[in-house]
Amino acid sequence: MTGSTETIKTAYKGLERKEKSEAVAPSWMLYTTEKVMQYQLERKLTLDPCVIDTFPSPQPGHQYMMYAHIPFCNTLCSYCTFHRFLFKEYKAREYFISLRKEMESVNALGYDFTSFYIGGGTTTILLDELVKTIELAKKLFPNIKEVSCETDPQAMADPNIKVLKGLVDRMSVGVQSFNDDILKMTDRYQKFGSGEQVFESIMQAQEHFPICNVDLIFGFRGQTDEVLRNDLQKVLQLSPRQITTYPLMVTSQTKRSVKDSIAAPPEIMARQYRIILDTLSKHYTQLSSWAFGKADDEGFDEYVIDNDEYLGIGSGAFSFLGDTLYVNTFSLRRYNQRIRNGLSGVERKRSFKKLDVLKYRLLLGLFSGRLSRKYFRNVHQVEVDTKLFKEVLALKLIGAIKENPQDKNQFIVTDRGKLIGLVMMKDFYSMMDNIRAELRKPLKEADI
Repeated sequence: MTGSTETIKTAYKGLERKEKSEAVAPSWMLYTTEKVMQYQLERKLTLDPCVIDTFPSPQPGHQYMMYAHIPFCNTLCSYCTFHRFLFKEYKAREYFISLRKEMESVNALGYDFTSFYIGGGTTTILLDELVKTIELAKKLFPNIKEVSCETDPQAMADPNIKVLKGLVDRMSVGVQSFNDDILKMTDRYQKFGSGEQVFESIMQAQEHFPICNVDLIFGFRGQTDEVLRNDLQKVLQLSPRQITTYPLMVTSQTKRSVKDSIAAPPEIMARQYRIILDTLSKHYTQLSSWAFGKADDEGFDEYVIDNDEYLGIGSGAFSFLGDTLYVNTFSLRRYNQRIRNGLSGVERKRSFKKLDVLKYRLLLGLFSGRLSRKYFRNVHQVEVDTKLFKEVLALKLIGAIKENPQDKNQFIVTDRGKLIGLVMMKDFYSMMDNIRAELRKPLKEADI
């Protein structure tokens, strides 16, 4: 990439509005999409061991987002494959100190950021440490315009959550479902209370944040259409600024424990997706295949869509800078040691060919419904129809995209395209979860 980094967020959203969703695709198309994605990801998405003292220097004119990972939870959900450990206060406080030191090292390299995303784990596990971290980020990087943070219903029920008012612009709450049977099946009822209690917690606390996002998951076994519709009606009563509806993602790490017990067949997932589109599109603008907002120009959970390049700090954090993916160590012990010694936490990396980067951005363009010829021309200096001729033709032939008669620089992403984008992105994230699982596997007791 050369010149100024333009984000996909600036592109026209070529989405069609219909009274009833047409997100329908034959089973062979969905299964073929998954097979192709899995084949490509297994070949391309591999990481090489490395020792890197510092991140590469920032490039003039490029725009960056900073991600921070907080890998601690009071309890561990059975279906979750994110990088996390059971909370121990002394380890968490030591970790936050290292996190802020790494932030200072990144600042010394000359990086600046326009947004800051904090994920986990449970980011709000120690509110006082989180406040210090956000305050330091805003001091070191004064161009940060938005701070996004993830949390759970238990934190939203804590009156002390208000200390983040004025610091966090966008709070994302993992609800998953308001149905008590599903909450019990996923062990969330015991951790966070009933669906009604979760509803009340969010209703009271969302006023502290300019943007509140509610995460729901569909594709659970036993989640009937009626249960899903009830969940959607409950979230519409809350009327949050944003709603994200994730398909349940089963990975190599979760297959043994929960695949047969909580995951519904793919055809049910596809049907439920149409219910989601039909329900939410009447009240919200679609921001991606599975995200919805009351405005169409604000950040959301899939920060990789709106940021070509991002830098991750913390154990297990991913960075994508230039054409290279960097991954910080998943060992808390090694992370703390490396940061104390003034080194980066990076222990894995993979550099990609130009064509692979273009395919990745094509996937994100389809998933976000913002597939723009202008973006590829301005940012990557290529004509996407020529450079990715086979991929663009295939998307046209299966009815995922079509020409926009009002703007030749933009494609229209059809309802079928949204469904295909959802399947592809689900497979992409599942593969990323598999990578996390492989990198966590060698960890010893001393590492955690």
